[in-house]
Amino acid sequence: MKQKQRDSDAQAAAVPANELGRRWRLGEKFIESWIYLAGLLTIVVLLGIIILLIKEGLPIFFDTPPWEFFFGTKWYPVSEPPTFGIMPFFVATLWVTIVATAISVPIGIACAACLSEVAPEKVRETVKPVIELLAGFPSVVMGFIGLMLLSPLVQSVFHLPTGLSGLTAGIMLAFMSLPIIISVSEDALRAVPDEFRQASYALGATKWETIWHVCIPAALSGITAAVMLGVGRAIGETMTVLMVAGGALAVPVSPTEPMMPMTAAIASGIGNAVRGGLQYQALFAIGLILFILTLAVNLIADRVLERQKRKFQR
Repeated sequence: MKQKQRDSDAQAAAVPANELGRRWRLGEKFIESWIYLAGLLTIVVLLGIIILLIKEGLPIFFDTPPWEFFFGTKWYPVSEPPTFGIMPFFVATLWVTIVATAISVPIGIACAACLSEVAPEKVRETVKPVIELLAGFPSVVMGFIGLMLLSPLVQSVFHLPTGLSGLTAGIMLAFMSLPIIISVSEDALRAVPDEFRQASYALGATKWETIWHVCIPAALSGITAAVMLGVGRAIGETMTVLMVAGGALAVPVSPTEPMMPMTAAIASGIGNAVRGGLQYQALFAIGLILFILTLAVNLIADRVLERQKRKFQR
């Protein structure tokens, strides 16, 4: 009789356990389905953007030959016939990106290494949230700062006719890229196992040698991702370069000249372009080139990461 009672109690306890397991499985399937749908939606949106850029941008090449479009130095959308050459915009984008990357990458990695390896815990907990808040600073406000403060300074230091130049735009973009590079790089450095550092110290390395030869190589994948995010911010920024780059349509031969990057050309011209017209198509073609340029940067970063992984595997 007692044995039957125990069996019935065990069966009664097993029913809620089975029910709970069934609920957990349903919850897991629900979460997996949402993750799958989110990934699928991302792919669909990306393909939609690509199709839109191709659909609206490629028709310009039926009117303007590709070599004239890519290597032409004149942009006269209202002339008769219209002339579309994006070489001034492309060179300006390269100048601004080079200046921003040359300033933000070494400073950003150095600041991340300082926060991760040198600064006390209280300093890190205070400074890093402030840096992350700066990442959301409005670009138009940064443009005003560059217009009112940095532009006169650049003009006086370099004795230029105007401070509105690619150098000013590159410096402002470096300031805008720094929070992203510092935050992501600091997270990557903090993720390096502490055993790596202790082993380096045990072999007689100094803190600087440990940071340079152990921590940064071990966190290189995260640092590379941070640099790519910063470069992407510099390439795709619009309002700041529109306000402080100068807006000149000539091919710039140095970063101290006024210039108009591709994003500024799109922003300044899309309001005057007739939907479906040649200027409209040319601006979409510039957007397609920006997309391809960003994709090329990401592919180069992937190659660097793969080479670094093979190096550490050996």
